[in-house]
Amino acid sequence: MANTDPLICDKDGAKMIGGSVSTFWRRVADGTIPKPIKIGGMSRWRQSWIEQVIQKAEAAREAA
Repeated sequence: MANTDPLICDKDGAKMIGGSVSTFWRRVADGTIPKPIKIGGMSRWRQSWIEQVIQKAEAAREAA
């Protein structure tokens, strides 16, 4: 079964939102971005989670 929702690292997540890794982690800390899945010492997010954050921000922008 192919994984259609890959796990991504903080660097890739930061690229998706157009920010730095430190900004990405600030958004995790403030709850804007969900907490990661921990695998050993690694932190990973489902790509769809980050896409949902972006869609939510776009919807909020259009509503304003």
